[in-house]
Amino acid sequence: MENSGGIQASLSGRYATALFELARDSKSLPKVEASLATVRQALDESADFKALTSSPLIGRGDAAKAVAATAKALKLDQTTSNFLGVLAQNRRLAQLPAIIRAFRQLAAAHRGETTAEVTSAHPLEADQVDALKAQLRTRLGRDVNIDLSVDPSLLGGLVVKIGSQMIDSSIKTRLNSLAHAMKG
Repeated sequence: MENSGGIQASLSGRYATALFELARDSKSLPKVEASLATVRQALDESADFKALTSSPLIGRGDAAKAVAATAKALKLDQTTSNFLGVLAQNRRLAQLPAIIRAFRQLAAAHRGETTAEVTSAHPLEADQVDALKAQLRTRLGRDVNIDLSVDPSLLGGLVVKIGSQMIDSSIKTRLNSLAHAMKG
């Protein structure tokens, strides 16, 4: 499989590629993708889970037990649960957000979609997301999967990243540009 963008060049990319190929070959790609979305949501919402994945003070065995219990509580599929156990044993849980991002890119490419990382100053409504998808589909000529995140420091507007291309219409960037121009 060809991985444009150098996904396999990074550690997280290699893990994501291994998980993707395992899920694809076992025909469980949708289940694994749904489980990873649940894990991503848990990372965003639970400070304890985020601390578990990022703390170097937690030993391999304890991390593996905690991840197994978390996977069971989140009702993750077996492939994803086993994968999280491998990450815990290899002390790679801190790479989880990057692995999930790379896996989503691989899955989207497999479906013929493009993934756009969209950062907004506040959560977007469903109709705003649909309008954004329609605009990006028109611009790119193919379906676009949107990965949303919120950064209040943007003040307003959006930052859209598609591969190596970035469209920054945030108020923060405009104010910084204006301040730079006024300096001189």
